[in-house]
Amino acid sequence: MASVSKQRYPRRALHLIDIENLADNPVPGLIDVLLVRYRYHKRVGFSANDQAIVGCNHLAFRHAGFSWPRARYLVRSGKNGADLELLDVIRHENVAERFSHVVIASGDGIFAPEAAGLVAMGCHLTVASRRAALSKRLRLTAHRVIYLDAPDLRTVPATTPRRAA
Repeated sequence: MASVSKQRYPRRALHLIDIENLADNPVPGLIDVLLVRYRYHKRVGFSANDQAIVGCNHLAFRHAGFSWPRARYLVRSGKNGADLELLDVIRHENVAERFSHVVIASGDGIFAPEAAGLVAMGCHLTVASRRAALSKRLRLTAHRVIYLDAPDLRTVPATTPRRAA
């Protein structure tokens, strides 16, 4: 049934962004959010048909809201508030039917069961995370993992000699 429904919608991605996790700060400052957004767009990419949903707590909303234009914002405070808001989207908004690709931009293991469900329904799943924050369970569900804090190897000149380890 999901594959039939997907034919009615254009191929596009849903980006579920846990800004607090990516910034490694429950109340990221303006520079933190801008840096995360820059790295995210550079490494993950974002097309015109894609939809971004940014989850955060009420204290993080001011900087997240001004720094990530054209996104939908979900705000919930308390333990795992942003995670729970993003999980509600997966559970209640027919994500597998509407999107061919889902990017979970968080390393939190709380997403692993729902991520596995999306994969089982035919979605291509990418996880974007900081290396140290990525849960093993979430990493194992993904088709692809992109580390936002990894060095950008394209900036290293091709003629630079590499040292033996």
